[in-house]
Formats: sequence, structure tokens, C-alpha cells
Amino acid sequence: MSVVLQVAKEIADAVAAGRPVVALETSIVGQGLPAPHNLRAAHESEAAIRKEGAVPASVAVLDGKVRVGLSDGDLERVAAGAVKVSSRDLGPVVASGEVGATTVAATMRVAAMAGIRFFATGGIGGVHRGHPEDQSADLVELGRTPVAVFCAGAKIILDLRLTLERLESLSVPVLGYGCDEFPAFYTRHGGVRVSARVDGPQQAARVLRAAWDTGARGIVVAVPPPAELDKAEELAQRAVRELADVAGSELTPRLLARVAELSGGQSLDLNVDLVVNNARVAAQVASAQV
Repeated sequence: MSVVLQVAKEIADAVAAGRPVVALETSIVGQGLPAPHNLRAAHESEAAIRKEGAVPASVAVLDGKVRVGLSDGDLERVAAGAVKVSSRDLGPVVASGEVGATTVAATMRVAAMAGIRFFATGGIGGVHRGHPEDQSADLVELGRTPVAVFCAGAKIILDLRLTLERLESLSVPVLGYGCDEFPAFYTRHGGVRVSARVDGPQQAARVLRAAWDTGARGIVVAVPPPAELDKAEELAQRAVRELADVAGSELTPRLLARVAELSGGQSLDLNVDLVVNNARVAAQVASAQV
């Protein structure tokens, strides 16, 4: 095991024994949601995973280590101020000793390093609207890292059609969990079809196992959000227009923050609820595969 990887004993023991473990990212805590929604999402996701009989494994970079399994105090450190860490940033942030909040891409890589194959998040990154050259590292990581990512589809601020086409090019299965249409984060209706549908934890576990047995790497399990945001597409289009000059790693947090403002805060509670729901489903499927 890498000298920079530090896995909590409970998680290491569970992985060694073949018990279900679900990884969680911390970019939601560090950048994705404001207080108190950020820590609420983290704590409720961990609780939902434990309730389903699995072990939560939140990931962050702390004190020069890539940490798998965080205490409440660790999560509070991330919430107090952390740099955003994608896959490319893991080495520099470890070396600098900064506090780092891991994105989908970075968390996938760390989960695989720790032997964890199940990971829950809010929504994956993708291809940005109007800027097809701006593509999230999440997509590339999905193409090469054997982890199942449970999410409410891709964030609604993205170009979902191009995102799905890119995932197809990378040979990434996109499974609709009880749905035929790819969710768009705040709505069940993304307007594009998934590559296959699964219904319930047992079938999802069978399909994931068969996909990995036949050479698949990353797999998207798209879970419809438990509730929908009013006028979600209209709000997303407005946010994209208003922030057309913003680029880089700050774009997605800025866009989501603007959607929160335009929705009068409604999107924040929905965001927490869908993250927790994804964690619950991931734990159910991880338990079914044991």
C-alpha cells in the first residue's frame, strides 16, 4: 500500500473481510455546499450507509496523507477551508500538506487504491454547455478506474447529451437505477437515455459484477433524485448565461451557487437529499454483492 494512503482500521478490516464499503467524496463539504448543508450532507450520508449495513469511507487529504475514513473533526477541518483536489492534484496537495477536499475523480482513484468499488456522490462532472473542450476529469477517471459511481446523473448545468456521448466513447456503462432516462441532478428528466436499466439492489449488483468480469472499468449508476427542483432547466440556463466568462475548476461551484440563489435556496435541500439517497442506494447494492 502507498505510504501516503492512510485507511482507517474499520474500513481496512471491512475491505479485507469482504464486507460492503461505500466511499464518499468531500468536495461537497469543501466547495459544493455552503454551511450548514455541507456537513449535514456528509453526516447524513455516512448514517444512511451504516443503516444499510455498510461502512462509510469519506476521503480527503489531510496532513500530507490521503485519508480514507474521517472523524467529525476531520470533516470540520475540510468544511473550514480546503483546496479542491481532482486526480491530477493529489500529489501536489499531499506534498504541500494542505487540507484537500476530493472530487469525484480523485475519490474514485483513492477508493480503488484502498480496494473499494462502491462510491456515492451527488452528480458527476461532464462536458460544459457551450464549451465542449471543457470536460471534467471525472469522465476520464470513469474510463480507467474500476469503481461504481452512484449519482443523480450529471449536474444539470452541463451538456448531458455530449457527456453521455463522451462516456460511450470511453466504454463506460451508464445504468439507470429504476429509470430509462439519464437524470439531470435536480430533475429525473435529462432528455437522454441510459445504456441499460437495472431495477433494485440485487439486479444492480449482478450487472456490476458481470460488467467488471467482462472488462469494464468505471460504471455510472444513475439514481433519480427523490424530489425535483421547480423550473430546473430554466434556472440552469440562466446561471450558465450569467457566468459565461467563468472557466476552470471554479465554474461548477459558481454555477451551482447561482442556481441556489435563483431557486431561493430550494436547490440546497434537494442537493442534500439526493446525495443521501445515492449513498443509501450505493450501500444497498454493495451489501447485495457481498
